[in-house]
Parts: sequence; structure tokens; C-alpha cells
Amino acid sequence: MNFSKALIRLTICIAFISCRHQSDPPAAQIKKNILAQVDSFEYAVDQFTRLTSGSEWQTRIQPAFLELRDTYKKMEWATEYFTPTNSRLINGAPVVEVEPASGWSFKPAGMQVMEADIFPEINTSKRASLLEQLNLLKEQCQEVRSYHTHVPLADWQVFDACKQEVFRILTLGITGYDNPLTLHSMAESATALQAVQATMAHYSVQGISHQLDSQFTVAIRYLRSHPDFNQFDRAIFISAFGNPLSSIISQLHDSLHIPLVKYNRLLRQDAQTLFDSSAFDVNAYSPGHNFNYSKAKAMLGKKLFNEPLLSGSGTRSCGSCHRPENAYTDGLVKNTTINGKKLLLRNTPTLLNAALQPYLFYDLRAITLEDQLQDVIHNPDEMHSTLRQASKKLWALPSYRKLFLEVFPSKNRSGIDSMEIANALASYLRSLTLLNSRFDDYMRGNKKAMNQQEVKGFNLFMGKAKCATCHFMPLFNGTFPPKYYQTEVEVLGVPSAIHNKTIDPDSGWYRIIPVPDYLHGFKTTSVRNAAKTAPYMHNGVFPTLQDVMEFYNDGGGSGQGVHVPNQSLAPDSLHLSQPEIDQIIAFIGSLDSRE
Repeated sequence: MNFSKALIRLTICIAFISCRHQSDPPAAQIKKNILAQVDSFEYAVDQFTRLTSGSEWQTRIQPAFLELRDTYKKMEWATEYFTPTNSRLINGAPVVEVEPASGWSFKPAGMQVMEADIFPEINTSKRASLLEQLNLLKEQCQEVRSYHTHVPLADWQVFDACKQEVFRILTLGITGYDNPLTLHSMAESATALQAVQATMAHYSVQGISHQLDSQFTVAIRYLRSHPDFNQFDRAIFISAFGNPLSSIISQLHDSLHIPLVKYNRLLRQDAQTLFDSSAFDVNAYSPGHNFNYSKAKAMLGKKLFNEPLLSGSGTRSCGSCHRPENAYTDGLVKNTTINGKKLLLRNTPTLLNAALQPYLFYDLRAITLEDQLQDVIHNPDEMHSTLRQASKKLWALPSYRKLFLEVFPSKNRSGIDSMEIANALASYLRSLTLLNSRFDDYMRGNKKAMNQQEVKGFNLFMGKAKCATCHFMPLFNGTFPPKYYQTEVEVLGVPSAIHNKTIDPDSGWYRIIPVPDYLHGFKTTSVRNAAKTAPYMHNGVFPTLQDVMEFYNDGGGSGQGVHVPNQSLAPDSLHLSQPEIDQIIAFIGSLDSRE
């Protein structure tokens, strides 16, 4: 019996077992189906292991690997949501992963590691490595099975997980994020959607259930009938198929009156699409409930943002370097230190949508906006002050004393708490969350909001150009969807000067967490408002978006002849034509926020 026939027979058995339990509540039925899919994937791993150990492995391994991945996609919706630690070892990115809070590093593992040894050509010297990865996959199957055997499943979790899988497909699945070499993105996304469709079929509300099933069917059909990775129209798929799917899932959940257990996270659980005006919670990364945004805090924060008394010399404010007309940057390669005697270490980043990141600064050294602001005020090169000093100066002024008493009411107050300053400023930055570009209008249904040049650029950004595998839609920064608790760090090989063959000496994240793989690594910043934030990169080396696109098109620093042995960006050319580059730049212009 060959590999395909064996899988078909196992699938029939799973379907038969499932039918025997139709009297169970939906969550109980779904739990049994998850366990059956784990069994199916483990069986596929065993079959692939036998094939890899056999004498004819080189002639059969590529199609067998595609089947193995397809089998995993049937359980991805559940594995990613309920057992993310295991999913990372099954299908995580093929790079060393570092936990920023602890500094612990984890070796890459799973099918993306295997893919690099099998495609585009088979690396015959890697058979032992493949078998090692397969043993690891089998271990993960056992752990996932143990979890679902012992942990109960709730209906609200099923809906949340299924909607997140739709979001995962829109942000990662159709971009080639987890199959960069095979590029079977549409086929795998179709399989993942079929699994969600089968799961949602356990819940029924007259009218809505039929509408949802029909929407799944047409979405899957579109994916299967448009398999070409470079030609796939992601703008159409997201707006015409993806957004309606997640919306109807939300409607079905509400119609069934299933309680929603909410917990703190960036993407709100009640968001119907990724493009809802309130889909993202600006308070998700605040230090605590007492620090959350309020209009009164933000108004005080705006005044403080432009207050030079926060600096030690009384000559510099936050607004000195973060100018609204430049999308809260300064338009300089690097600004000067507060005494004007030398340049600062790095280019000034935008503050727009800064609240939508779990880690701040290019080197991820701050985890809240309050931490970031305190760092800047205390930095001897930037503001050269302390919050305690600033508190004394502000308290001495009746106008500020009155404002702080109104915004932070407290009995028997004799001064300003330093964290009140930080929180007011942070609240102002949270008010600068502006997901209201023409692109957002387009995805909310206004098809006149973008022209054809911009739409083509979006499709290139999400596909051939591979921009979206680091700058994740819809935030277009490195905060990893759909759970948004991790931030991507990339080693791009940025040169010290444009057209120079020497890497910029700034060690980046390595200064904070000395993991060799991330020497010269920096946080993936947002592409939103990038049309207004020149010059680019941490050192401001590229004056225009054309220069940035040429750098990426060549394959980063390595592609341009810079010695970068640990570059995480693929060094291969993207083979983008100048008209295609122009289209991507036009799309980036559609991401400008409107105040």
C-alpha cells in the first residue's frame, strides 16, 4: 500500500469513528476529531520515517513531504491555538528563537527545517538530520495527544481558535511564510480552511450556518483554482473571502449566545475582521489596568510631549525629534545628542502605532511605552534628566500642578509621582494608534480607496516580494500574528554607508541578549507611514524607498556583497522589475495614517 492510499484509508476510518459520536456535544465531538487528526499526522510521520530510511527515499521524498505538511494543516487550527509550544517544534520558523524576557534560545525544529533539506533539491547528506526531525515530530504528537486527552474543550475556545486560523491564513498562510521553498501556500491554506469548515459544521443556526458553509466552499475553491503563488490575487481573496469568513464566524458565535471568556491580548476577541476600526487594543501592552489610556491622560501627555522642561537642559522635548509632519520622526539620518556634540546611535523611529508592539526600541530593550519613555528621559545623550527631576520642575508650576491633580486625583498630594509623567506621555502615544489609511478603507469595503498600481503593489508585497513574511499584515510590523505576543528580529546585513561592502558596526539586539545568531539583528519596524519617514533602517543609511527596495531585491547585505554569515534574510534576488518596485512603493504610500 502506498503512502497516499494509506492516508485515504485512515481518513475514512476517522470519519467513521466521528459519525459514531454525533450525539456528543459539539466540543466533545471536536475534541475526538482533534485526537483523530493527531493520530493521522503521527501515522503520516511514521510513513515518512520509513520512506526516509528506505533505499528509494530520494525519488519519493518530495511529494511525500508535501503530503506530510498537508496532513498537519488539518490540525493546525487546534495545535497553534491550544499547544503553541508544540506547534513551534512541528512547523516553526527555521531560525534560532530567543525568549526576550529570559534570554533563553531554542534551536529551530520541524517541517520548515526539513523543507530546506528537501527543496529545491534534496540534500543527500541530511538524511540523519531528517530522521532526527521526524523523531521530534513524533514526540510532539504524543504531547499534543496528551493535552487534548486530559484538558477539556470549551465552545468559546473553538470559535476563537477557528477565527484565529482564518486570520493566520490571511496573514501567514497565503504569504509563503511557512513554506518559502515549496510555495504550496494556496493548497495548504485550502486544507487548513477545510479543517475549520468541518469544525464549524458542529454548530448550527438556521441561515447563518448555511451562509458560513457556502463562504468556506467558495473560499476553498478560489484557493485551489488559483495555485500560482506569484499570480495569486491576495487583495481579492482577503476582501471577498477572508473578511466575510471571520465575520460570519463571529455572527454564528453571537447567535448561539456562547459566553466569551476575555483575556488581555492585542487582537480583540470580538473583532470580526483584522480591519475592524477597534480590532486592536491599545492597552494590551500597558503595565496594568491603572495605566490604561484615557482621553484626559492623553491630553496631558500631549502637553508634556512638547515640554522642554523634561530635559535636563530645558532645551529639548520629545517633540523636538518626533515631529508630527514627519510621521513623528525627524527626517534626519541621526539626530544629535542633547549637547549637539555628536550624533545619536540610531535613526529616530516613528511613534505612530507604537502601542501595537510588545517590545520597543530597535533592540527590544523596553517592554512598555512607560519603560521606553523613562529610558529616553534618563538617557544622557537624549534628554539627560530623570523623571524625579522633571516631577519637581512641573510641580513648581501652578498650571501643571492643577492638571496633574485633575488627571491623577489623590488626597494630600505633595508632588507628582514620576510614573504619572510616564503614564501621561505613554497615553498620548497610545492615542497615536491610527489604522485609518486608504488601505484600511479598501479592506473595509471601499474599493475606490486604492488605485490599481497600489493594489498590484499590495499583491507583490504579500507574495513575490516576500515583504509580508516579516512585515505582517495588517499592522505591517514584526509583531507576529495572530496572537501578537512575539516580535520578529532580523539580521539584514545593513551596510555602514550606502553601496558600502562593510556591515554597520551596531550590534543591535546582540547588545541586550548576546546570541550569536542575532549579531546585528534589529526589530522589524512598521511599513505603515514609511512614505513619510525617510531615511531608513536603524542607521538611516538609505535615503529613499527606492534604495530600500533595491537592497531587499538584491538579497540584503549578503546579496550586495557584505559579509553577513548569520543573515536571516534570504540572500537570493527577488527578481523584481522596476515597474514592480514602483508598484510596491505606491502601495506603501497607501498605508499613510490620517490624523
